[in-house]
Amino acid sequence: MTDLTVERTPIPGLLVVHLPVHGDARGWFKENWQRAKMTALGLPDFGPVQNNMSFNASRGATRGIHTEPWDKFVSVASGSVFAAWVDMREGDSFGATFHIEIGPDVAVFVPRGVGNSYQALEDGTVYSYLVNDHFVAGFTYPALNLADETAGIPWPIPLDSAEVEISEKDQNNPRLADVTPMAPKKTLIVGAKGQLGRALAAVYPGAVQVDLDELDISDASAVAAWPWSEYATILNAAAYTAVDAAETPEGRPVAWKANAVAPANLAAAAREHGLTLVHVSSEYVFDGTAEEHTEDEAFSPLGVYAQTKAAGDIAVATAPRHYILRTSWVIGDGNNFVRTMATLASKGISPKVVDDQIGRLTFTDTLAGAIKHLLDIEAPFGTYNVTNGGQPMSWQAIAAEVYALSGRAREDVGATSTEEYFAEQVAAGKLISPRPKNSAMNLARIRATGFEPTDAMEALKAYLA
Repeated sequence: MTDLTVERTPIPGLLVVHLPVHGDARGWFKENWQRAKMTALGLPDFGPVQNNMSFNASRGATRGIHTEPWDKFVSVASGSVFAAWVDMREGDSFGATFHIEIGPDVAVFVPRGVGNSYQALEDGTVYSYLVNDHFVAGFTYPALNLADETAGIPWPIPLDSAEVEISEKDQNNPRLADVTPMAPKKTLIVGAKGQLGRALAAVYPGAVQVDLDELDISDASAVAAWPWSEYATILNAAAYTAVDAAETPEGRPVAWKANAVAPANLAAAAREHGLTLVHVSSEYVFDGTAEEHTEDEAFSPLGVYAQTKAAGDIAVATAPRHYILRTSWVIGDGNNFVRTMATLASKGISPKVVDDQIGRLTFTDTLAGAIKHLLDIEAPFGTYNVTNGGQPMSWQAIAAEVYALSGRAREDVGATSTEEYFAEQVAAGKLISPRPKNSAMNLARIRATGFEPTDAMEALKAYLA
């Protein structure tokens, strides 16, 4: 008996698991799949949904090399096999090989796109594999000839031996030079026409981009019908952001559909299909009374928009593989505060801007970069605050900086209080949503992952340039 251990191989993601086997005169017992212990040692929590058994009547039965579009956890229930794998995925590791003998004390995690094969070393060998997607008859996937010279697998029983039995189909599989590598699963950008969606498209040029007219994520049936088996990651950049309009009878249900129902539908898809869901939230989920908001602060939303964003966060957190990026004061390719101030500056207008709401700007290229960083390094799932760096500033101070960068005097931007601004809007017959006075967020958690946000004022200069 050995300790439960997990070791890496030359094929990225292919992991060998050494299993403790408890034996006596009656035979042996082992924990063949133990989710808690194995994931703690680095095995992916791959969510198996089907268990298959392959009985091999005679020593020499040889199967493969098959490349299915799902993850597998392979082992033997009786007997032993010589098992071999070839990486058939696009990328630098294409063609990499690994082989090992599997008895009761060994199992192997095989990631999607890695070709799997084995040769029975004993009569009556039962080969077992857990998979995280259901087998569907009629589909063909990449396969490789067992005798491929490039792979050079050292079969213990030569393939031309009378002991070896190979199916006709496997005998006719192509050589590696004729194999089309398996493409990775897709990334879906939802809300691709918005400011953040456009920034994400620049970072993920190969991603599938959809907006409401192509996939209504507030429609549960439309989300359920999407071909999620082709995808690995959802980047949800869709949101209803008309903060004041959300207070109106017309805007309230729209805000709830976009900001709460839609994320809940995506979370349901992520749970069912093992997807990674990335969702963008807002500092509005807090009332702004804290000097600096941390990821663990309790929700205290003030208005309808804020309440819908908090509900969306709660829904997204039900997906095991989720990232919530909580941000504030977003600036990108589209209509936003900075562009409005720059336009006013160019027209010779001297506005009054509130000076008692404090926070940091978040430029969409910084936010998109943070998303890519978290996914690339496989950071722990959960919530991360992401804004640009530097000292928190008021809207009035930011507007004054925009004016200065536009060739106007900072003094051309006057100051007003939130209370005064609200009074003016109400007097004009408008419904106004309450705002958090303090939007500054603590960035320690995202920085601890190795991501350093650009200083907000440096980013502002680059944006206006």
